[in-house]
Amino acid sequence: MQRIIECVPNFSEGREMEVIRMITDEIEKVKGIKLLNVDPGFATNRTVVTFAGEPEAVVEAAFQAIKKASELIDMRHHTGEHPRFGATDVCPLVPVSNVTMEETIQYARALAQRVGEALQIPVYCYEQAAFDAKRQSLAHVRSGEYEGLPEKLASPQWKPDFGPALFNPHTGAIAIGARNFLVAYNVNLNTTSVRRANSIAFDVREAGRILREGDPVTGKIIYDKEGEPVRIPGSLKKVRAIGWYIKEYRMAQISMNLTDITVTPVHVAFDEVCRKAEERGLRVTGSELIGVVPLSCMLEAGKYFLHKQKRSSGIPDEEIIEVAVRTLGLNELAPFDPRKRIIEYLLGEEPDEPRLADLSLKKLVYETASESPAPGGGSISAAVGALGAALGSMVANLSAHKRGWDDQWETFSAHAEAGKEAYSELLRLVEEDTAAFNGVMAAFGLPKESPEQKEARRQAIQDATLTAIEVPFQVVKVAAQTMDLMEKMAEIGNPNSASDVAVGALCLATAVSGAALNVRINAPGMKDSDRVKQIMAEVEKIEKKVQKRSGEIQKRVLKTIDAKS
Repeated sequence: MQRIIECVPNFSEGREMEVIRMITDEIEKVKGIKLLNVDPGFATNRTVVTFAGEPEAVVEAAFQAIKKASELIDMRHHTGEHPRFGATDVCPLVPVSNVTMEETIQYARALAQRVGEALQIPVYCYEQAAFDAKRQSLAHVRSGEYEGLPEKLASPQWKPDFGPALFNPHTGAIAIGARNFLVAYNVNLNTTSVRRANSIAFDVREAGRILREGDPVTGKIIYDKEGEPVRIPGSLKKVRAIGWYIKEYRMAQISMNLTDITVTPVHVAFDEVCRKAEERGLRVTGSELIGVVPLSCMLEAGKYFLHKQKRSSGIPDEEIIEVAVRTLGLNELAPFDPRKRIIEYLLGEEPDEPRLADLSLKKLVYETASESPAPGGGSISAAVGALGAALGSMVANLSAHKRGWDDQWETFSAHAEAGKEAYSELLRLVEEDTAAFNGVMAAFGLPKESPEQKEARRQAIQDATLTAIEVPFQVVKVAAQTMDLMEKMAEIGNPNSASDVAVGALCLATAVSGAALNVRINAPGMKDSDRVKQIMAEVEKIEKKVQKRSGEIQKRVLKTIDAKS
């Protein structure tokens, strides 16, 4: 699973395009990095850059960009409308996929330490990466801006977290942090009234609205004991919102920043705006996402709306995303292309040759029948297992929709999702098995003239052979575990799909036996390996158990079919 974090550095230069290009060139030089967006602002004299990739690559790219900015941007001559205190003003890291916030914090602090020590720039850690709760707020950390840095750095309470407590007039200071993903999201209304749009924005945003006497718009403001206006909190946490009119579309929108989508995700914000709009006699007609979003954002939305309809969410990701796009109305103002708007899809590299799992069935058959030894029995075992798991998901999905079984849809949805997880993993193993075989062939092709080369070749063959054993062993385990799904569908699934359950079980049993043969044919090359001995013993036990379970499922299915006739 690809580990992805996003980085959104803000550079104090928005007018000299050549300077911006030289900075982004440093980012793109780092292998594995995808530059997603460059947004310069003339009035603010500031450029927001967005890139993403594996954590280590992102940290390296961020450092190189900060270094280049420190060389090219002279803060002594900087003016702009946006608050700032450094050449690279802020640099947040954002967990996107398969990376925890705690891990992201450690990456942010490591970057901060490197910047402070190597570049001698004062660094403050903010948001989740802050060492002190008082420094979590960016506004607080940046207070006084560039002009106030000499006095600030002289104060013990403002000692930087990393780097010297000395004013560098050329670079200023920098804030490096970790935060959750921020989504800019607009909801479209069937009105041109900014006042009505604002009233909804005040209802939902966390800051809410100011409490007034009598009329909520023109009434006298009510203050607390400290002299601050009393506020009525909005209904959505971690949400900033305002209403505005978009002349181009001739409609009003609720413009929102969802500052933490783990607290208020897109689908929750959408539904809440729909409710508040309806209370005022308005309708939501659609919405738009600004920039890119994580895959999880769209999948969670699609599943949320499927569950509201009491439908199974154990369907392919593409279908779940389509449900989200249609329900949120993301195509209303412009086409929404998931391949261009979802970070994980943007980072996916196109392979030099088509992946086996992406071939049509006919082309897969032709490729298997060709003179090439791969794909072979291992990949085909995984492919057959994926088909078996898919049949299990299909029966669960059909059972979720069966008339009269509406109260069981959640149970069947969970079973369908288990099948989806299994066939997704088996499809991945289709590719892995062929890659493992190719790895063995490559190891045998290594030179063996010198003693050093012979030893390196021997070790490479051992390593590649172990991989060629581990991959089909994983196929065995996944296919065997998926028998749980087939047994359950044989027991409680839609009886009209009983034969599909039987075929699925046969496919899984074939996958287990076929992958087991692949384990056995590679094992002799590693007779002395304790790991291989352990795998062989487990494979033998699993295969016997699966064949027995498959036979029992066939008997149960035949009884169901006989009962129907």
